[in-house]
Amino acid sequence: MSHMEEQKFKDSAPEKDHWKTKAPYKVHDKQDDFHVRYEASCHCGKVKYQLSREEPLDSKLCHCTTCQTQHAAPFQWAAIFHKDDINFTHGHHDLEWYDPTSKSIAHQLPCKVRCSFCHSPIMDEGRNMILLFPSLIHFKNDQEKANFKPRLHMFYNQRVMDIPDGLPKWTGINEGEDSHLIEDSPPELVKEMERKRVEAQNKKVESGENK
Repeated sequence: MSHMEEQKFKDSAPEKDHWKTKAPYKVHDKQDDFHVRYEASCHCGKVKYQLSREEPLDSKLCHCTTCQTQHAAPFQWAAIFHKDDINFTHGHHDLEWYDPTSKSIAHQLPCKVRCSFCHSPIMDEGRNMILLFPSLIHFKNDQEKANFKPRLHMFYNQRVMDIPDGLPKWTGINEGEDSHLIEDSPPELVKEMERKRVEAQNKKVESGENK
């Protein structure tokens, strides 16, 4: 679809279909300042995409039960990007969606995105970000692969297997009130988190919050 055709479609399409002409489904043309750094595809090759960012905003291994079920695997390797960092060369075509919360196949956020033919997982689309799966990317060298190296494990308390790799392991998404380090996380991080927890507890005691 050319830039002019895309704009014409956008002007005539119902409001509910405007997402088809916006990131991450908008097809970038030569007028866009989109520098291709990586290329990726699903198993059958019908879905192809490009990435313009050299390193993801973050890279994590997720052990939640939803990821285990959706990927039929012990955990999911997810790299986080902005929606405009990706260019699906065929836009929304050859894609299908699934909302694990409502179990709907309509495009409603957040949702899972797959190839409509071979059903390879393509990404998780959130309201502001996308989570891509680096195993689909055609890395040209070790440095490119190193750019996507996972930085931590999340929902590790739901794991089905131990991964003794020395990376931080959180019970939730990452550091926060509802998440803490467990198992073989780097000892120095565990000590630092415990120090912070004790300090926070002491402050509550001093302020009388625990009375």
